[in-house]
Amino acid sequence: MSVEEVRRAGVMARVKDGKLKVSSAAEMLGLSYRQGKRLWRRYREKGAAGLVHGNTGRRSNHGKPGKFRAKVLRVVRAKYSGEVGQRFGPTLAAEHLASEDGLEVHPETLRLWMLEEGLWSRARKRQPYRSRRERKARFGELVQLDGSFHEWLEKRGPRLCLMNMVDDATGETLAQFHQQETIWAAVDLLRAWVEKYGVPGALYTDWKNVYVRKPTEEEQLTGTPALTQFGRMCAALGTRIIAASSPQAKGRVERNHGTHQDRLVKKLRRQEIDTAEDANTFLREHYLTDHNRRFRTPAADGDDFHRKKPSRRELDSIFCLEQERVIGKDWVVRYDKRFLQLERESRYAPAGQTVLIREARDGQLTVLYRKQRIPWKEIAAPPPKTPVVVSPRMEIRRSSKPAATHPWRRMGWISGDARAVASSGSPNPGLPPLATAQPIRGHFYFGNRGDISILV
Repeated sequence: MSVEEVRRAGVMARVKDGKLKVSSAAEMLGLSYRQGKRLWRRYREKGAAGLVHGNTGRRSNHGKPGKFRAKVLRVVRAKYSGEVGQRFGPTLAAEHLASEDGLEVHPETLRLWMLEEGLWSRARKRQPYRSRRERKARFGELVQLDGSFHEWLEKRGPRLCLMNMVDDATGETLAQFHQQETIWAAVDLLRAWVEKYGVPGALYTDWKNVYVRKPTEEEQLTGTPALTQFGRMCAALGTRIIAASSPQAKGRVERNHGTHQDRLVKKLRRQEIDTAEDANTFLREHYLTDHNRRFRTPAADGDDFHRKKPSRRELDSIFCLEQERVIGKDWVVRYDKRFLQLERESRYAPAGQTVLIREARDGQLTVLYRKQRIPWKEIAAPPPKTPVVVSPRMEIRRSSKPAATHPWRRMGWISGDARAVASSGSPNPGLPPLATAQPIRGHFYFGNRGDISILV
């Protein structure tokens, strides 16, 4: 019985007990008096079961035949079922049944059939449970790094990227404006952090090629770690890079971006700043100091996990691009469309060996062979090679195969025509005339009469 039918049975029970009149019961149920009398009559004859609708439990007149239902379910089970993440839903399965199998069935009907057969479940896809990660306990244990593209200068200047570093334990912030989120932008910010606080234990970054990359097949086979240029610099510092799988994973720096996009934009507007240089000056001298004073929180543990910062010379050797190049036979190394002539000294790299080229932030190059510097000078690029023009091959007219009785086949005899040509010179224009043929044994070549080798 449905809920409505149960409610009607309760009202009719009160009518039976004499506590309620039929007219009042019909009014309570929202029915006419005539319909109320019909319900009361059925209740008197059959009890509560008489109030159940007569079509309850009966097959619909518009229902599909049993054979058709069995065929559809057989196809669904064979082609469109499977694990929870692989099986087709009723709507998609109905579309494929119509287009591929020629079986027309309504998605809602198919859903009921699949539920009865266990081919579909009412469970919806739920988002995985996530809990907020607790802050690290110590300052410098983990620092989050990210870039935020925004109209920081609004319409007064170019669109910039705010490179932002936020300590996970305290919220201490250091930021710089750059044109793009490039490797040098990340290097400048990380070096500024190292010079101010020390070397952090780990960096939390995006899955971008600037910070991390997937290993190649060769690296997978050899077990070599896949490092970007920035990753190699961090490895030299002893800082581990952790790549976040989603923006929510590094929510500390993402929320920090939102704060800057509100407060910093308005402060830059009030200062009428319209260049990246002026914006960086404002960050260093005013904004970051006030921001950290307002939003910095004390760490759970007072220990500082930053390691001692390296010397300036060590930082210069770490924060540079490194690439290997092979020395040519002329002791020239090519790098970025430049030609570097290595100078020969007591310690020189032999041709064919590999040298390491370091490019500093200012573009200065250093060539190293076995960790030793090699002096070099830049030379002009060699002129492009002139393409070799291949002349078309001279066409040679070939004569038909001579008969067995041809004169040149007879030993010791030369034909009259051939002797006349030999005595008159070469018949081909442009060729020097041949010497007068002598009756000696040898070979003569006549180009215009065919390739003839005459033995005399």
